[in-house]
Amino acid sequence: MLKTSKLKKKYISNSHLNNSAEVTLKKPSWIKVKAPISSGYLSTKELIRKSKLNTVCEAASCPNIGECWSKGHATVMILGDVCTRKCGFCNVKSGAPAGIDLFEPLRLAKAISKLNLRHVVITSVDRDDLDDGGANQFVKSVEAIKKLSPTTTIEVLTPDFQRKEGALEKIISSKPDVFNHNLETISRLYKKVRRGASYKHSLNILKYAKELSPTVFTKSGIMVGLGEKIDEIELLLEDLRLAKVDFVTIGQYMQPTKKHLSVERYLTIEEFSKIENLAYKMGFLLVSSSPLTRSSYHADEDFHKLKIARENTINV
Repeated sequence: MLKTSKLKKKYISNSHLNNSAEVTLKKPSWIKVKAPISSGYLSTKELIRKSKLNTVCEAASCPNIGECWSKGHATVMILGDVCTRKCGFCNVKSGAPAGIDLFEPLRLAKAISKLNLRHVVITSVDRDDLDDGGANQFVKSVEAIKKLSPTTTIEVLTPDFQRKEGALEKIISSKPDVFNHNLETISRLYKKVRRGASYKHSLNILKYAKELSPTVFTKSGIMVGLGEKIDEIELLLEDLRLAKVDFVTIGQYMQPTKKHLSVERYLTIEEFSKIENLAYKMGFLLVSSSPLTRSSYHADEDFHKLKIARENTINV
């Protein structure tokens, strides 16, 4: 049963500023992208519209949308386009969400079948108003895709479910190929960057997912450029490895609007390379570290790299 009445008072305004800083750093040349204009991009956009689906690509203003959609790759965002939280970095709308769309899983599965995808990423807004945090909608979406596109591998990028009992168990029981939950930032910055979330809880989600299903690939992503130090990034990576996370993505934070947290620093390509080497030395099966890396960027290719990396580890 939805509890939206309480949320309307709590999240009625989406206009207050997250950040009052006046200084905006100029984007360096290595993170500039071309405007999306290809025929492939337009075809994907039209299919998304006709299927009445939401994507995090659009909602979060992803800089890679042109490249990904030109290949027919889109990260679908289920459970609506309104989030019950308002994190300092995120461009997704916040407020009181609508009810659950019971036909969404089938529309999603049909769109995936038309795109003929080898791999799909399903994510969602936070739905703290729901008793299960939206876990059941993830399960129905996974089941619908498996029915219509049995050869498509599935990655779920979930919220933290705010300790909703049984939510994670439901997700893992649907047998996704990859379980992804983003840590987003270092522990020290959590209250500023991820309001309402817990660094320790997010780590425990990743750890428990692997315990529930040792064969599922676990994955997490972080942003840099928000004021973290290299030793804090190193500690975060160590925490992820202790949670037995297989794959980590590291990308540059970019301020969506002036209402959001400012970029403290743009890391160089060389710095991203150093972080990647550090992560590999810690034992991650796969690491993606670059200015434009995002959690689901190149997810298709990366999944196949993950499988090869695991096979090589087993054969050693």
